[in-house]
Amino acid sequence: MTAYDAIVLAGGAARRLGGADKPGIGVGGRTLLDRVLAACAGAGATVVVGPRRATVRPVTWARESPAGGGPVAALGAGVREAGAPWIVVLSADLPFLSAATVAALLAAAEEGGREGALCVDPDGRRQPLVAVYRAEPLRRELALLATEHGTLAGLPLRLLTAELDLATLATPEFASFDCDTWDDIRLARTHIREHEAVLDEWITAVKTELGLELDVDTDVVLDLARDAAHGVARPAAPLTTFLVGYAAGLASAAAGPGDAPVAVAESARKAAALALRWEEAPGEGKGAGAS
Repeated sequence: MTAYDAIVLAGGAARRLGGADKPGIGVGGRTLLDRVLAACAGAGATVVVGPRRATVRPVTWARESPAGGGPVAALGAGVREAGAPWIVVLSADLPFLSAATVAALLAAAEEGGREGALCVDPDGRRQPLVAVYRAEPLRRELALLATEHGTLAGLPLRLLTAELDLATLATPEFASFDCDTWDDIRLARTHIREHEAVLDEWITAVKTELGLELDVDTDVVLDLARDAAHGVARPAAPLTTFLVGYAAGLASAAAGPGDAPVAVAESARKAAALALRWEEAPGEGKGAGAS
């Protein structure tokens, strides 16, 4: 992937949330800020502009001057800490932002030799805080605005983006959804609990909580749990998947962290085969002496 730094804007008064600490609000077991940080984990450096708070991974902190001076002033503070040729700029209230969207933005900007790219939501709204900018033009325009207006504080983002040659990236529903109100927060929490999304959200939250960087074929694990529950007994499902994970951990520790997905798949294969053999021999596995 193209080398980039990330600037996450995590200030603001959150007036429509009654002054709540919006980046710290939990959605699906993770704060809004941590969810955004996960999406830009590929950044060489990540600068969070706003008050310091606990985060899922180390970041560089910066503050706009004056505090609460708005997104353009926040960008001005952030770019001073960034050194990569591309800068991904994100607000800290994007619960469904993904690494895939970040990669697509970088690709869209590079493909046409543009000065950046920004997301456009299904309603046609341009999202300058779900965007990537080439660092040199971004710094140039910020400097020109500061010279023209004497300050970056209070300036609208459109003054900045209007001077840049930007590609647009149409995004599906929720990909660039931002949370400005409590209704937005409730909608995000509801969407995460919908059947189609809940497993992926839960697994991601668990991996984040446990500090795991591991991509595993969840279908393999779910199939194993089903086979154990059906062929042995329902409590066998969680116990079997735990043992498979433990065995895979031991195997990958010996071979190397990069082999963990293979170790999980192989352990699951062995356990699934055992569950099938168990089911095929009910006289031995489900109670000898049964007639």
